[in-house]
Amino acid sequence: MAAAQTGTGKTAGFTLPMLERLRHGPHARNNQVRSLVLTPTRELAAQVAESVREYGQYLDLRSDVVFGGVKINPQMQRLRRGADVLVATPGRLMDLYQQNAIRFDRLEILVLDEADRMLDMGFIRDIQKILALLPAKRQNLLFSATFNPSIRKLAHGLLHQPVQLQATPENRAAPLVEQVMHPCDMARKGDLISHLIRSNNWQQVLVFSRTKHGANRLADRLSQEGISAMAIHGNKSQGARTRALAGFKTGEMRVLVATDLAARGLDIEQLPHVVNLDLPNVAEDYVHRIGRTGRAGQSGHALSLVAAEEHELLRAIEKVIGNPLRRQEVPGFEPTIHSAPPLDLSGGRGKGGSRGGGGRSGGRSAGGPGGSMPRRSASSRTIPSRSQPSSRDSRPRGRG
Repeated sequence: MAAAQTGTGKTAGFTLPMLERLRHGPHARNNQVRSLVLTPTRELAAQVAESVREYGQYLDLRSDVVFGGVKINPQMQRLRRGADVLVATPGRLMDLYQQNAIRFDRLEILVLDEADRMLDMGFIRDIQKILALLPAKRQNLLFSATFNPSIRKLAHGLLHQPVQLQATPENRAAPLVEQVMHPCDMARKGDLISHLIRSNNWQQVLVFSRTKHGANRLADRLSQEGISAMAIHGNKSQGARTRALAGFKTGEMRVLVATDLAARGLDIEQLPHVVNLDLPNVAEDYVHRIGRTGRAGQSGHALSLVAAEEHELLRAIEKVIGNPLRRQEVPGFEPTIHSAPPLDLSGGRGKGGSRGGGGRSGGRSAGGPGGSMPRRSASSRTIPSRSQPSSRDSRPRGRG
Protein backbone atom coordinates (compact mmCIF):
# COMPACT_ATOMS: atom_id res chain seq x y z
CA MET A 1 0.00 0.00 0.00
CA ALA A 2 1.96 2.94 -1.31
CA ALA A 3 1.34 6.67 -1.13
CA ALA A 4 3.43 9.36 -2.81
CA GLN A 5 2.90 12.86 -4.15
CA THR A 6 1.33 13.33 -7.56
CA GLY A 7 3.81 13.34 -10.41
CA THR A 8 6.52 11.37 -8.60
CA GLY A 9 6.44 8.16 -10.62
CA LYS A 10 3.96 5.78 -8.96
CA THR A 11 3.18 4.12 -12.31
CA ALA A 12 6.83 3.22 -12.79
CA GLY A 13 6.89 2.19 -9.12
CA PHE A 14 4.57 -0.74 -9.74
CA THR A 15 5.14 -1.39 -13.46
CA LEU A 16 8.90 -1.91 -13.50
CA PRO A 17 9.11 -4.57 -10.77
CA MET A 18 5.95 -6.21 -12.14
CA LEU A 19 7.52 -6.59 -15.58
CA GLU A 20 10.73 -7.93 -14.04
CA ARG A 21 8.77 -10.57 -12.16
CA LEU A 22 6.59 -11.56 -15.12
CA ARG A 23 9.48 -11.95 -17.56
CA HIS A 24 10.75 -14.96 -15.60
CA GLY A 25 7.50 -16.93 -15.81
CA PRO A 26 5.52 -18.71 -18.54
CA HIS A 27 3.61 -16.44 -20.91
CA ALA A 28 -0.14 -15.99 -20.72
CA ARG A 29 -2.21 -17.74 -23.37
CA ASN A 30 -5.80 -18.76 -24.13
CA ASN A 31 -7.50 -15.70 -22.61
CA GLN A 32 -5.36 -15.88 -19.49
CA VAL A 33 -4.25 -12.76 -17.59
CA ARG A 34 -1.15 -12.83 -15.38
CA SER A 35 -1.32 -9.33 -13.91
CA LEU A 36 -4.24 -6.93 -13.72
CA VAL A 37 -4.11 -3.15 -13.24
CA LEU A 38 -7.47 -1.51 -12.44
CA THR A 39 -7.96 2.24 -12.92
CA PRO A 40 -10.99 4.48 -12.28
CA THR A 41 -11.06 6.22 -15.68
CA ARG A 42 -10.57 5.32 -19.32
CA GLU A 43 -8.03 8.09 -19.81
CA LEU A 44 -5.87 6.83 -16.96
CA ALA A 45 -6.17 3.25 -18.24
CA ALA A 46 -4.86 4.32 -21.64
CA GLN A 47 -2.00 6.26 -20.07
CA VAL A 48 -0.93 3.39 -17.80
CA ALA A 49 -1.07 0.98 -20.74
CA GLU A 50 1.21 3.28 -22.72
CA SER A 51 3.68 3.31 -19.83
CA VAL A 52 3.60 -0.49 -19.67
CA ARG A 53 4.34 -0.70 -23.39
CA GLU A 54 7.17 1.82 -23.12
CA TYR A 55 8.83 0.23 -20.10
CA GLY A 56 8.47 -3.28 -21.51
CA GLN A 57 9.23 -2.63 -25.17
CA TYR A 58 12.30 -4.90 -25.13
CA LEU A 59 10.65 -7.71 -23.18
CA ASP A 60 8.81 -10.69 -24.65
CA LEU A 61 5.59 -9.87 -22.81
CA ARG A 62 2.13 -9.06 -24.11
CA SER A 63 0.13 -6.18 -22.65
CA ASP A 64 -3.31 -4.82 -23.46
CA VAL A 65 -5.84 -2.27 -22.26
CA VAL A 66 -9.64 -2.52 -22.15
CA PHE A 67 -12.25 0.10 -21.23
CA GLY A 68 -15.77 1.09 -22.14
CA GLY A 69 -16.99 3.59 -24.68
CA VAL A 70 -15.51 1.59 -27.58
CA LYS A 71 -16.50 -1.67 -29.29
CA ILE A 72 -15.96 -4.78 -27.23
CA ASN A 73 -15.43 -7.32 -30.04
CA PRO A 74 -11.91 -6.17 -31.02
CA GLN A 75 -10.93 -6.37 -27.35
CA MET A 76 -12.28 -9.92 -27.13
CA GLN A 77 -10.32 -10.96 -30.21
CA ARG A 78 -7.05 -9.51 -28.87
CA LEU A 79 -7.48 -11.24 -25.52
CA ARG A 80 -7.70 -14.70 -27.12
CA ARG A 81 -3.89 -14.79 -27.10
CA GLY A 82 -3.82 -13.88 -23.42
CA ALA A 83 -2.16 -10.89 -21.74
CA ASP A 84 0.76 -10.84 -19.36
CA VAL A 85 -0.35 -7.36 -18.27
CA LEU A 86 -3.93 -6.17 -18.64
CA VAL A 87 -4.93 -2.60 -17.75
CA ALA A 88 -8.70 -2.18 -17.36
CA THR A 89 -11.60 -0.22 -15.97
CA PRO A 90 -13.87 -2.37 -13.77
CA GLY A 91 -17.06 -2.19 -15.84
CA ARG A 92 -15.57 -3.36 -19.13
CA LEU A 93 -13.52 -6.01 -17.33
CA MET A 94 -16.70 -7.53 -15.87
CA ASP A 95 -18.37 -7.40 -19.29
CA LEU A 96 -15.45 -9.30 -20.84
CA TYR A 97 -15.40 -11.88 -18.04
CA GLN A 98 -19.11 -12.54 -18.40
CA GLN A 99 -18.54 -13.20 -22.10
CA ASN A 100 -15.75 -15.70 -21.27
CA ALA A 101 -13.11 -13.48 -22.87
CA ILE A 102 -10.86 -13.44 -19.78
CA ARG A 103 -9.52 -16.12 -17.44
CA PHE A 104 -8.02 -15.32 -14.05
CA ASP A 105 -6.85 -18.79 -12.97
CA ARG A 106 -3.18 -17.83 -13.51
CA LEU A 107 -3.35 -14.28 -12.18
CA GLU A 108 -0.34 -13.41 -10.01
CA ILE A 109 -0.62 -9.64 -9.39
CA LEU A 110 -3.50 -7.21 -8.82
CA VAL A 111 -2.84 -3.45 -8.83
CA LEU A 112 -5.41 -0.82 -7.83
CA ASP A 113 -4.16 2.45 -9.29
CA GLU A 114 -5.68 5.53 -7.63
CA ALA A 115 -6.75 3.03 -5.00
CA ASP A 116 -8.74 5.46 -2.86
CA ARG A 117 -11.00 6.23 -5.81
CA MET A 118 -11.20 2.55 -6.79
CA LEU A 119 -12.50 1.72 -3.30
CA ASP A 120 -15.03 4.53 -3.40
CA MET A 121 -18.73 3.71 -3.50
CA GLY A 122 -18.94 3.99 -7.29
CA PHE A 123 -16.66 0.98 -7.77
CA ILE A 124 -16.75 -1.11 -4.62
CA ARG A 125 -19.40 -3.54 -5.87
CA ASP A 126 -17.45 -4.38 -9.01
CA ILE A 127 -14.18 -4.53 -7.05
CA GLN A 128 -15.73 -7.06 -4.65
CA LYS A 129 -17.00 -9.12 -7.57
CA ILE A 130 -13.63 -9.05 -9.30
CA LEU A 131 -11.80 -10.06 -6.10
CA ALA A 132 -14.10 -13.07 -5.75
CA LEU A 133 -12.98 -14.26 -9.21
CA LEU A 134 -9.24 -14.06 -8.57
CA PRO A 135 -6.95 -16.74 -7.13
CA ALA A 136 -6.67 -16.53 -3.36
CA LYS A 137 -2.87 -16.48 -3.59
CA ARG A 138 -1.76 -13.31 -5.36
CA GLN A 139 0.06 -10.07 -4.75
CA ASN A 140 -2.12 -7.00 -4.12
CA LEU A 141 -0.70 -3.52 -4.69
CA LEU A 142 -2.54 -0.27 -3.90
CA PHE A 143 -1.17 3.07 -5.09
CA SER A 144 -2.48 6.62 -4.63
CA ALA A 145 -1.43 10.14 -3.68
CA THR A 146 -4.13 10.26 -0.99
CA PHE A 147 -5.62 7.78 1.48
CA ASN A 148 -8.19 9.04 3.94
CA PRO A 149 -8.65 7.02 7.16
CA SER A 150 -11.89 5.34 6.02
CA ILE A 151 -10.34 4.15 2.75
CA ARG A 152 -7.21 3.04 4.59
CA LYS A 153 -9.34 0.90 6.93
CA LEU A 154 -11.25 -0.57 3.99
CA ALA A 155 -8.01 -1.32 2.13
CA HIS A 156 -6.70 -3.36 5.04
CA GLY A 157 -9.66 -5.67 4.59
CA LEU A 158 -8.43 -6.44 1.07
CA LEU A 159 -4.77 -6.93 1.94
CA HIS A 160 -2.85 -9.61 3.84
CA GLN A 161 -0.23 -8.23 6.22
CA PRO A 162 0.42 -5.24 3.93
CA VAL A 163 3.63 -3.26 3.84
CA GLN A 164 2.91 0.48 3.88
CA LEU A 165 5.18 2.85 1.97
CA GLN A 166 4.76 6.59 2.53
CA ALA A 167 7.18 8.54 0.34
CA THR A 168 6.08 12.02 1.46
CA PRO A 169 3.83 13.63 4.09
CA GLU A 170 0.30 12.40 3.58
CA ASN A 171 -2.02 14.24 1.17
CA ARG A 172 0.50 16.94 0.29
CA ALA A 173 0.94 18.52 -3.12
CA ALA A 174 4.30 18.71 -4.86
CA PRO A 175 6.45 21.42 -3.19
CA LEU A 176 7.18 23.22 -6.48
CA VAL A 177 3.49 24.00 -7.10
CA GLU A 178 2.66 27.62 -6.24
CA GLN A 179 -0.82 27.66 -4.71
CA VAL A 180 -2.93 30.83 -4.65
CA MET A 181 -6.61 31.53 -4.04
CA HIS A 182 -8.46 34.46 -5.59
CA PRO A 183 -11.62 35.46 -3.66
CA CYS A 184 -14.38 36.20 -6.12
CA ASP A 185 -18.16 36.35 -6.30
CA MET A 186 -19.68 33.16 -7.67
CA ALA A 187 -21.37 35.03 -10.50
CA ARG A 188 -18.08 36.56 -11.71
CA LYS A 189 -15.91 33.47 -11.85
CA GLY A 190 -16.28 33.14 -15.62
CA ASP A 191 -15.31 36.78 -16.09
CA LEU A 192 -12.25 36.37 -13.85
CA ILE A 193 -10.88 33.27 -15.49
CA SER A 194 -11.28 34.82 -18.93
CA HIS A 195 -9.44 37.91 -17.68
CA LEU A 196 -6.61 35.85 -16.18
CA ILE A 197 -6.05 33.83 -19.35
CA ARG A 198 -6.04 36.85 -21.65
CA SER A 199 -4.13 39.30 -19.44
CA ASN A 200 -1.40 36.77 -18.61
CA ASN A 201 -1.35 35.28 -22.13
CA TRP A 202 -1.59 31.75 -20.73
CA GLN A 203 -1.18 29.22 -23.52
CA GLN A 204 -1.98 25.97 -21.72
CA VAL A 205 -4.48 25.92 -18.85
CA LEU A 206 -6.37 23.03 -17.27
CA VAL A 207 -9.56 24.26 -15.59
CA PHE A 208 -11.60 22.12 -13.20
CA SER A 209 -15.35 22.64 -13.04
CA ARG A 210 -17.68 21.15 -10.45
CA THR A 211 -20.24 20.03 -13.02
CA LYS A 212 -20.44 18.87 -16.61
CA HIS A 213 -22.83 21.70 -17.44
CA GLY A 214 -20.41 24.23 -15.97
CA ALA A 215 -17.54 22.76 -18.00
CA ASN A 216 -19.54 23.01 -21.22
CA ARG A 217 -20.64 26.54 -20.45
CA LEU A 218 -17.13 27.84 -19.76
CA ALA A 219 -15.62 26.08 -22.80
CA ASP A 220 -18.31 27.60 -25.05
CA ARG A 221 -17.75 31.04 -23.59
CA LEU A 222 -13.98 30.96 -24.04
CA SER A 223 -14.34 29.69 -27.60
CA GLN A 224 -16.71 32.55 -28.41
CA GLU A 225 -14.09 34.96 -27.03
CA GLY A 226 -11.45 33.57 -29.38
CA ILE A 227 -9.67 31.36 -26.81
CA SER A 228 -9.49 27.78 -28.08
CA ALA A 229 -11.16 25.58 -25.47
CA MET A 230 -12.92 22.23 -25.14
CA ALA A 231 -14.70 20.44 -22.32
CA ILE A 232 -14.02 16.88 -21.19
CA HIS A 233 -16.39 14.92 -18.97
CA GLY A 234 -18.31 11.68 -18.73
CA ASN A 235 -21.17 12.70 -21.04
CA LYS A 236 -18.76 13.16 -23.94
CA SER A 237 -18.15 10.24 -26.29
CA GLN A 238 -14.88 8.41 -25.85
CA GLY A 239 -13.70 9.72 -29.22
CA ALA A 240 -14.41 13.31 -28.21
CA ARG A 241 -12.64 12.82 -24.89
CA THR A 242 -9.58 11.34 -26.57
CA ARG A 243 -9.40 14.12 -29.19
CA ALA A 244 -9.79 16.87 -26.60
CA LEU A 245 -7.05 15.48 -24.37
CA ALA A 246 -4.71 14.88 -27.31
CA GLY A 247 -5.22 18.40 -28.66
CA PHE A 248 -4.56 19.88 -25.24
CA LYS A 249 -1.38 17.85 -24.72
CA THR A 250 0.05 18.93 -28.09
CA GLY A 251 -0.75 22.60 -27.46
CA GLU A 252 -3.27 22.89 -30.29
CA MET A 253 -5.86 23.91 -27.72
CA ARG A 254 -5.18 26.47 -24.99
CA VAL A 255 -7.80 25.55 -22.40
CA LEU A 256 -9.18 22.18 -21.35
CA VAL A 257 -12.18 22.51 -19.04
CA ALA A 258 -12.67 19.27 -17.13
CA THR A 259 -14.60 17.66 -14.36
CA ASP A 260 -12.70 15.43 -11.93
CA LEU A 261 -12.45 12.92 -14.76
CA ALA A 262 -9.06 14.55 -15.47
CA ALA A 263 -7.94 14.88 -11.85
CA ARG A 264 -6.50 11.41 -11.42
CA GLY A 265 -3.11 10.33 -12.65
CA LEU A 266 -3.12 12.06 -16.03
CA ASP A 267 0.36 13.18 -17.01
CA ILE A 268 0.44 16.33 -19.17
CA GLU A 269 4.06 17.20 -19.77
CA GLN A 270 5.14 20.50 -18.22
CA LEU A 271 1.59 21.77 -17.76
CA PRO A 272 2.10 25.31 -16.37
CA HIS A 273 -1.34 26.24 -15.00
CA VAL A 274 -4.22 24.54 -13.19
CA VAL A 275 -7.29 26.57 -12.19
CA ASN A 276 -10.07 25.45 -9.87
CA LEU A 277 -13.12 27.24 -11.21
CA ASP A 278 -14.99 25.51 -8.37
CA LEU A 279 -13.52 23.89 -5.29
CA PRO A 280 -14.00 20.11 -5.09
CA ASN A 281 -16.42 18.67 -2.56
CA VAL A 282 -13.85 16.17 -1.32
CA ALA A 283 -10.77 17.91 0.02
CA GLU A 284 -8.37 15.15 -1.10
CA ASP A 285 -9.45 15.75 -4.70
CA TYR A 286 -7.82 19.18 -4.51
CA VAL A 287 -4.45 17.45 -4.14
CA HIS A 288 -5.09 15.33 -7.23
CA ARG A 289 -6.34 18.27 -9.29
CA ILE A 290 -3.37 20.54 -8.70
CA GLY A 291 -1.08 17.55 -9.09
CA ARG A 292 -1.55 17.81 -12.86
CA THR A 293 1.04 20.61 -12.71
CA GLY A 294 4.45 20.59 -11.04
CA ARG A 295 5.14 17.00 -12.11
CA ALA A 296 8.50 15.23 -12.35
CA GLY A 297 10.38 18.03 -10.60
CA GLN A 298 8.92 20.86 -12.69
CA SER A 299 7.43 24.02 -11.17
CA GLY A 300 3.71 24.65 -11.42
CA HIS A 301 0.99 27.23 -10.80
CA ALA A 302 -2.35 26.36 -9.17
CA LEU A 303 -5.13 28.92 -8.76
CA SER A 304 -8.45 28.52 -6.98
CA LEU A 305 -11.35 30.92 -7.44
CA VAL A 306 -13.19 30.90 -4.13
CA ALA A 307 -16.63 32.36 -3.47
CA ALA A 308 -18.08 33.05 -0.04
CA GLU A 309 -20.34 30.00 -0.43
CA GLU A 310 -17.24 27.79 -0.66
CA HIS A 311 -15.52 28.81 2.57
CA GLU A 312 -16.29 25.50 4.29
CA LEU A 313 -14.79 23.62 1.35
CA LEU A 314 -11.74 25.88 1.54
CA ARG A 315 -11.26 25.17 5.23
CA ALA A 316 -11.44 21.43 4.60
CA ILE A 317 -8.80 21.69 1.86
CA GLU A 318 -6.48 23.76 4.04
CA LYS A 319 -6.82 21.17 6.80
CA VAL A 320 -5.86 18.36 4.42
CA ILE A 321 -2.82 20.11 2.92
CA GLY A 322 -1.72 21.48 6.29
CA ASN A 323 -1.37 25.10 5.17
CA PRO A 324 -3.65 28.05 4.39
CA LEU A 325 -3.83 29.02 0.74
CA ARG A 326 -2.27 32.38 0.00
CA ARG A 327 -5.07 34.91 -0.58
CA GLN A 328 -4.68 37.39 -3.43
CA GLU A 329 -7.45 39.66 -4.68
CA VAL A 330 -7.48 40.55 -8.37
CA PRO A 331 -8.10 44.28 -8.99
CA GLY A 332 -11.53 44.80 -10.49
CA PHE A 333 -12.77 41.41 -9.28
CA GLU A 334 -12.78 41.95 -5.53
CA PRO A 335 -15.67 40.05 -3.90
CA THR A 336 -18.76 42.03 -2.95
CA ILE A 337 -20.28 39.11 -1.04
CA HIS A 338 -18.19 38.23 2.00
CA SER A 339 -20.53 35.83 3.76
CA ALA A 340 -23.13 33.47 2.39
CA PRO A 341 -24.81 30.17 3.34
CA PRO A 342 -22.56 27.23 2.43
CA LEU A 343 -23.28 25.28 -0.72
CA ASP A 344 -25.93 22.60 -0.36
CA LEU A 345 -23.98 19.34 -0.47
CA SER A 346 -26.83 17.16 0.71
CA GLY A 347 -27.86 15.91 -2.72
CA GLY A 348 -29.67 17.72 -5.48
CA ARG A 349 -29.81 15.53 -8.54
CA GLY A 350 -32.92 17.46 -9.37
CA LYS A 351 -30.87 20.65 -9.54
CA GLY A 352 -29.05 19.71 -12.69
CA GLY A 353 -26.54 17.25 -11.26
CA SER A 354 -25.60 13.93 -12.76
CA ARG A 355 -24.01 10.81 -11.42
CA GLY A 356 -22.88 9.32 -14.69
CA GLY A 357 -19.87 9.50 -16.71
CA GLY A 358 -16.89 7.66 -17.84
CA GLY A 359 -15.23 6.33 -14.83
CA ARG A 360 -15.58 8.22 -11.54
CA SER A 361 -15.60 11.35 -13.57
CA GLY A 362 -16.75 14.76 -12.67
CA GLY A 363 -20.31 15.76 -12.30
CA ARG A 364 -20.44 13.74 -9.09
CA SER A 365 -19.93 16.82 -7.07
CA ALA A 366 -22.20 19.46 -5.76
CA GLY A 367 -23.03 23.02 -5.13
CA GLY A 368 -23.00 26.20 -7.12
CA PRO A 369 -24.86 26.66 -10.37
CA GLY A 370 -25.88 23.28 -11.71
CA GLY A 371 -24.65 21.53 -8.57
CA SER A 372 -25.10 17.80 -8.25
CA MET A 373 -24.84 14.92 -5.84
CA PRO A 374 -21.78 14.73 -3.57
CA ARG A 375 -19.85 11.58 -2.77
CA ARG A 376 -20.90 9.86 0.44
CA SER A 377 -18.29 9.52 3.12
CA ALA A 378 -16.59 6.14 3.16
CA SER A 379 -17.53 5.64 6.79
CA SER A 380 -21.22 5.59 5.89
CA ARG A 381 -20.91 2.98 3.16
CA THR A 382 -22.23 -0.53 3.33
CA ILE A 383 -19.79 -2.91 1.69
CA PRO A 384 -21.50 -5.91 0.08
CA SER A 385 -20.21 -9.37 0.86
CA ARG A 386 -18.75 -11.41 -1.97
CA SER A 387 -21.82 -13.63 -2.02
CA GLN A 388 -24.30 -10.78 -2.13
CA PRO A 389 -25.89 -10.47 -5.60
CA SER A 390 -25.83 -7.10 -7.23
CA SER A 391 -27.58 -5.93 -10.37
CA ARG A 392 -25.27 -4.41 -12.96
CA ASP A 393 -27.93 -1.72 -13.35
CA SER A 394 -26.84 -0.43 -9.94
CA ARG A 395 -23.39 0.54 -11.20
CA PRO A 396 -22.67 4.17 -12.06
CA ARG A 397 -23.50 4.67 -15.70
CA GLY A 398 -20.83 4.91 -18.37
CA ARG A 399 -17.83 4.80 -16.09
CA GLY A 400 -15.56 2.35 -17.79
